Amino acid sequence: MAQDEGQERTEEATPKRQREAREKGQIPRSRELGSMTMLMVAATGLLVMGEGMLKELVVILQQGFSIDRSLAFDKVAAVQFMIRLFSEALFMMAPFLLLLTVAAFLPPVVMGGWSFSWKAVAPKWNKLDPIKGLKRVFGPRGLMELIKAVAKFSVVAMISATILWQWSEEFFGLAAEPLQQGLAHSAELVTWSFLAMSAALILIALVDVPFQLWDHSKQLKMTRQEVKDEYKDTEGKPEVKARVRQMQYEMSQRRMMDEVPQADVVVTNPTHFAVALKYEQDKGGAPKVVAKGADLIAAQIRNIATEHDVPIFAAPPLARAIFYNTELDQEIPAGLYVAVAQVLAYVYQVRIILREGGVKPPPPDDLPVPDEFLKRDQEQANGPEQGRE
Repeated sequence: MAQDEGQERTEEATPKRQREAREKGQIPRSRELGSMTMLMVAATGLLVMGEGMLKELVVILQQGFSIDRSLAFDKVAAVQFMIRLFSEALFMMAPFLLLLTVAAFLPPVVMGGWSFSWKAVAPKWNKLDPIKGLKRVFGPRGLMELIKAVAKFSVVAMISATILWQWSEEFFGLAAEPLQQGLAHSAELVTWSFLAMSAALILIALVDVPFQLWDHSKQLKMTRQEVKDEYKDTEGKPEVKARVRQMQYEMSQRRMMDEVPQADVVVTNPTHFAVALKYEQDKGGAPKVVAKGADLIAAQIRNIATEHDVPIFAAPPLARAIFYNTELDQEIPAGLYVAVAQVLAYVYQVRIILREGGVKPPPPDDLPVPDEFLKRDQEQANGPEQGRE
């Protein structure tokens, strides 16, 4: 983006940026750690298993060079014989090869986990850009690679010179030893020399690993604008979120209005509040609020109730108490049981009279709404006004 040009990458990579980088195969890697681990494991493996492997290898070679004349002129038998020798050699080398395979996979997992991506192995034509290539060569990464190369050469050269100086007599004395003893002795000297030179690479790896972690973190750093853009893409733009909330609100309102025709009674203020209650005797429990609203929504609830012959009962204190103290799809508080029971009893009585005939009784007045609900109702009603002041 044009607005990102000139901005410094000062922000740490977000989890989304790190996840995308991992999917692309961009994870910290240290070739020096991998080389050191492979060499150390190989040297240790040879030190532990080398003598046994050498003895078995000598036996296999003796069998191969002492082949019977009749077997040499039989093509099928000769091929089978060579396959058997090869299988024996492979079986003998299998533990050592398995150890090297584990050593090859271990350093990447320790550094940044295992990750494979076709994007990482696909050819990148921008790598052919000579300008970018010169920047890589003469940049911090190129300088670090040069320092590591010189350091590796210097350390290995010093270790090699020290080994030759210390063990020169043993190396020259190999010529005077019997063949089998000389082979075993030379293998021992080579293995210890190999281990010493591999151990020297630990110093290089101790420097390279922190550098690779730092360099990887630096490459993933983001500008402030990138962080803001990612936040917008992840969380959504404010206007989109507002529209989603509006749609969710409208859907909930429609679902709420669909419940009004099934209500047993609508308790009103009578103009500002409306609460639709439903009592299911077969399920037990207390009456439940299936719809509630104020002002325009209250008027809509009353209109739907009138269209579907749902009784409307005017009880301002009770309507406000239920509105402020009960959420949708929740049962009314225990303190309002008596008042709501009187309303429902009146509604059921009127319903029977309208069906069977009789004198309509007067509605109950002075419903017992506890003071605690009236105080809470008053506090919540005055809250917005005090906030505006």
